Amino acid sequence: MGYKIQYALCSHIGKIRTVNQDNFYCDDLYMNEGRDIQPPISGYLHKKDTALVGVFDGMGGEQCGEIASLIAARYAAGYSTGKDTVDDLLLFCRNANREICNYADDNRISSMGTTAAVLAFGKKDIVLCNVGDSKIFRIADKKIEQISQDHYASVPYTRKPLLSQNLGIPESEMIIEPYVAVGQYNNEDIYLICSDGLTDMVSTDEILSIILNSEFEESVHILQDKALENGGRDNITIILCKIQEEKNAFGRWIVNKVFGDRRGTENG
Repeated sequence: MGYKIQYALCSHIGKIRTVNQDNFYCDDLYMNEGRDIQPPISGYLHKKDTALVGVFDGMGGEQCGEIASLIAARYAAGYSTGKDTVDDLLLFCRNANREICNYADDNRISSMGTTAAVLAFGKKDIVLCNVGDSKIFRIADKKIEQISQDHYASVPYTRKPLLSQNLGIPESEMIIEPYVAVGQYNNEDIYLICSDGLTDMVSTDEILSIILNSEFEESVHILQDKALENGGRDNITIILCKIQEEKNAFGRWIVNKVFGDRRGTENG
């Protein structure tokens, strides 16, 4: 039994920022100039071996953060699968990290970077890879679970912890260590990938309630509106992916042929 992956996504500048520093990659789509994606985009992932989706939250000044997340999104667009998806995703992180650092050096930028939260859907399993605090959740059996790992530094007396790592750190300062996990997906599982513009504004319980009580495509729009209603202090980028069983086309033809012919005989 095969699976198809339905998706819905949006990216919004929020109410405070003047530039959308977020970016994403899904179904060969990403933002070239930091433009908002409205209304939400939806469809089905066209996957042969592995389908990659990801969210990138830029940092380091408005233009710099936008460029860092764009570099990561472009690298995601050029992602190619090999024998080991884990190694491929780690290589993606290293290459994107190096390219962001090179851009900063070439343009004399002291600090720029981006988070990365990506999922690679294979034929039977899923591989997660994240750096920073953009989050990935799995919704299954009416429960929500964060399956990514936040990278925070222990800094006291701050409203929000600083990141301990992100893409855009020179290798001479620190070797980044992305969090990687491998698992299996099941029919009707839903995966949420988002920037902190959603999770800082909307509680996990609210997120779960909206997803469970809304049409799949509409829930992305409702989540975005809720984040805006609660303040919209940051850019908001959301990708939802839903696993759906895909019945064998030949099997469907046999069922339709046999039972269709019987119904025709009985009715005749």
